[in-house]
Amino acid sequence: MTDAAAPGGAGLCWADAAYAAALLAVDPAGLGGAVLRAAPGPVRERWLRLFRERLPEAAPMRRIPAHVSDDGLLGGLDLPATLRAGRPVARAGLLAGAHGGAVVVPMAERLSAGVAARLRAVLDEGRVRAAREGLALEAPARLGVVALDEGTADDEAVPPALADRLALHLDLHPFRPTEPAVVPDAAAVAAARARLGSVSVGDDVVEALSAAAVALGADSLRAPLLAVRAARAAAALAGRAAVAEADVARAAMLVLAPRATRLPQAEPEADQPPEAPGEDDPRPDQDGAGGGEACDGDGQEAAGAVLPPGLLEQLKTAARLQAAGPSVGRTPVRRRAQGPGRPAGIRAGPPPPGARLAVVETLRAAAPWQRLRGAAPGEPLRIRAEDFRHQRTNPRTRTTTIFAVDASGSAAVARLAEAKGAVELLLADCYVRRDRVAVIAFRGTGADLLLTPTRSLARARRCLSALPGGGGTPLAAGLDAALAQVEAALRRGERPVVVVLTDGRANVCRDGKGGRRAAAAEAEAAARSLRASGAACLVVDTATRPEALAAALAAAMAARYLALPHADAATLSRAARAAGEEGGHAVPA
Repeated sequence: MTDAAAPGGAGLCWADAAYAAALLAVDPAGLGGAVLRAAPGPVRERWLRLFRERLPEAAPMRRIPAHVSDDGLLGGLDLPATLRAGRPVARAGLLAGAHGGAVVVPMAERLSAGVAARLRAVLDEGRVRAAREGLALEAPARLGVVALDEGTADDEAVPPALADRLALHLDLHPFRPTEPAVVPDAAAVAAARARLGSVSVGDDVVEALSAAAVALGADSLRAPLLAVRAARAAAALAGRAAVAEADVARAAMLVLAPRATRLPQAEPEADQPPEAPGEDDPRPDQDGAGGGEACDGDGQEAAGAVLPPGLLEQLKTAARLQAAGPSVGRTPVRRRAQGPGRPAGIRAGPPPPGARLAVVETLRAAAPWQRLRGAAPGEPLRIRAEDFRHQRTNPRTRTTTIFAVDASGSAAVARLAEAKGAVELLLADCYVRRDRVAVIAFRGTGADLLLTPTRSLARARRCLSALPGGGGTPLAAGLDAALAQVEAALRRGERPVVVVLTDGRANVCRDGKGGRRAAAAEAEAAARSLRASGAACLVVDTATRPEALAAALAAAMAARYLALPHADAATLSRAARAAGEEGGHAVPA
């Protein structure tokens, strides 16, 4: 195998990812499928091509379109055939058509709850079941699901209940499209598929993989079951009649390691030290040689060797968010308005003002009842009020970025200059995204709203250029003013993002009186109020060196913290956008 591991530490190499494509082709329905975290590009297409070429020649591989309907996914009324025949005629859906093969789900991180639930049901039962429009549909659908995770933020992911049913979780970001790999060819995979049913699994294998799952914190009961299936497929691919040590290592590496939530703490057997291939190369050999009895520590060692980079930091973030409660992070705003936006399904009833009539769905609802309504074949459809269907949409939520700028002290001019550049860059993006920006400055004894939420670049320049600097730091007043803008944005159905530029050295209270201790206490209370609002927040530390007070302010606000002693406008703009995308997750600079 190539040694091109993921940057930043241990990780799978491209040869492992390519081998996983062959492994999934051996038993797509048994393994459930794979989650591919990768942006569209040649690497992802290369992996999909490797997988497709190793499926049986007659096996279908279908792509699920965005916003697929239940009729398209599960099957439903065939409207043209129904109109010709004068009676309800059913047609198979996409999942039934993929029986024996696989389906590819683009942008799976944005998958609706309904489609995810239907995919889970098909994976669990191996059949499609649907009853609608006077039809009862049932068809076999044993298939694998390849979920393409194109998310860029930490909180964008494939729905957990669906991802739990997919054995392989692969991150293809570190790889290049030209990396070499020796992959079992289609003939070897076909032979393994024929051999799979006769591969035996010993109790020691099940115990080893179960112990590895516990050690890694993979709490789902499906994890060791999928790992056992992967070990069987690996043994079949290697031409073995029974699962061996190398197959256990493969399964732990590909199935259990990506699900790890803690670092393993394995203790070797006192009377039987593990026979590992070496500390620097914990992966099994390329040719799969080295069969034999599986040891209890082998699965744990192989999985521990390829833990995702940054696991400890992810665990810290997850623990902090869990302790903070559900108010931290992104606050989804759902409006009932009908208008431009993402399609959100079909609803029965006449369309309300601004909504569009779903013509095809209306005809589908009316077609099964034509004989009862006395319509002869070939006559126009008789449509009643209860047949009407209309398209629901989720209007796009605009983002309002609120800059709260500390204009006090001798460094105010530099801070305002950077804020001005960041606002101008964000406003340039707002022309495309139709998002808005507001600017608050706090100095002396209070805070001023310099710029109400706007997309006007000229207004932003005029307001910022005339702002003087100097005086005390009424930090609590600045945060209160930002909170008022957050609440106003939420009332308008917008998503607020707060960017606070300060060194955290509060010394003026809300009443305008001085006192560092009282001012700091009020600032912390104001930060917690912002945290409770659910707004995504970013604290930019503008001190000449990272300041503990600014970091503490970010922690109280559950905000992303960025120490920028010499911030430039482009960095601030990128950080503000990242805070909005990540929902205010606190990460170290």
